[in-house]
Amino acid sequence: MKKSIALSLVFAAALGVAACGQKTQQEGSEAADAAAADVANAGEATMDAAAAAADKMGNVADEAGEAAAAMGEAVKDATATSLDKAGDQAKDTAKDTAEKM
Repeated sequence: MKKSIALSLVFAAALGVAACGQKTQQEGSEAADAAAADVANAGEATMDAAAAAADKMGNVADEAGEAAAAMGEAVKDATATSLDKAGDQAKDTAKDTAEKM
């Protein structure tokens, strides 16, 4: 009788350990799946942020190019105006000098 009771207790304990082991394994698997999903989502978010930053940098570069072109035009116009004024002054000076002679 003692042997059958002891054997029953051992059997019950083995079933309990087996049931807990399977539950722990399932929980571990679910946790691993959740962690993998989190890593994948973080990687995707990082790539999206990098793409957005690259787009913004491209826009900034385009705007800088447009500003440089506008500045170049302004310098060209200012130089032409200055040369015209200098030429007019040179003509006037030459005319005054010729009249004085």
